Amino acid sequence: MFVQEEKIFAGKVLRLHICASDGAEWLEEATEDTSVEKLKERCLKHCAHGSLEDPKSVTHHKLIHAASERVLSDAKTILEENIQDQDVLLLIKKRAPSPLPKMADVSAEEKKKQEEKAPDREAIFRATANLPSYNMDRAEVQTNIRDFQTELRKILVSLIEVAQKLLALNPDAVELFKKANAMLDEEEDGRVDEAALRQLTEMGFPESRAAKALRLNHMSVPQAMEWLIEHAEDPTIDTPLPGQASPGGAEAAPEAASEAAGTSTGDEEPRDELTEIFKKIRRKREFRADARAVISLMEMGFDEKEVIDALRVNNNQQNAACEWLLGDRKPSPEELDKGIDPDSPLFQAILDNPVVQLGLTNPKTLLAFEDMLENPLNSTQWMNDPETGPVMLQISRIFQTLNRT
Repeated sequence: MFVQEEKIFAGKVLRLHICASDGAEWLEEATEDTSVEKLKERCLKHCAHGSLEDPKSVTHHKLIHAASERVLSDAKTILEENIQDQDVLLLIKKRAPSPLPKMADVSAEEKKKQEEKAPDREAIFRATANLPSYNMDRAEVQTNIRDFQTELRKILVSLIEVAQKLLALNPDAVELFKKANAMLDEEEDGRVDEAALRQLTEMGFPESRAAKALRLNHMSVPQAMEWLIEHAEDPTIDTPLPGQASPGGAEAAPEAASEAAGTSTGDEEPRDELTEIFKKIRRKREFRADARAVISLMEMGFDEKEVIDALRVNNNQQNAACEWLLGDRKPSPEELDKGIDPDSPLFQAILDNPVVQLGLTNPKTLLAFEDMLENPLNSTQWMNDPETGPVMLQISRIFQTLNRT
């Protein structure tokens, strides 16, 4: 007896439950090596009573494994799709793709979009031409705010000159400024944010290194942590920052100044000594550019000097400095050192104020002016100080009053 080869090597026969979308159900037998496409053809013939009405009908239908809710691939066999005996398969017709829009529909859609489009500048002006104007526009407000910042710097430059002259007339001027210089040293030492320092020390960083990292990174804990990790192997990581040398060095300067004052005769020597103290204070308060901002802006192709100028003009704000470099570069760095017109009504009104007059005789006020001149972000600190706060408040009030009138 002759037996077909395909019957001998045929795989296991599976009995599968087929469910059609019209509710029909039947059992379909198929071997494991039967392709999904062949099984689908047999299922469609069962539905069409032995013949396919449309040759494309096979591609327009799909078989879904009910238990796993996955669509079976036509190219794979039942075995490859891991179909088991007595599994339930769903015969579903595929959704027809949405038809392409007609030209008329496209035109209508475009017209609708145009109707919903926001009005342009000219359309707004035409629609509001007859409306009365109120107050001032935002651009003018921003200009006035910027003018205040510019004028405040000019006011500080001129008030520093007046304060230096007033304090120089004081017979105890040298001693006063020695104390001010010492106070500045104490302030430099105690400026570290305690909460930020505690965060870093709890991570395991030594306190001195953490304090140095915070000073270099404007009290930013994430940036300070990055700096500590990057410089962990740096041999100079424990070297104190300029102006924070050993206590012996800090005490040596006042002692040397005292000796110079003791051996000098006449008024010139104390005045020279006072000038040196002024210079020392100004060096401690000089502008320090943000190192990260300098690197970022130099990578854009700008020269180091113009980058530092831009950061100085824009209070270490990187984005504003970039706009300044790309724009008209106003105000210029030279304009920052110009004072206000001494004969102007604003400056005269400030000098006539009793609170300001009293404040100008206090060395701490001069230190505050110097600090705000080079580090405007520290203004809040001085505004909240019991000695310098009232002076700054009076200056602000006088400016606002004269600006409105």
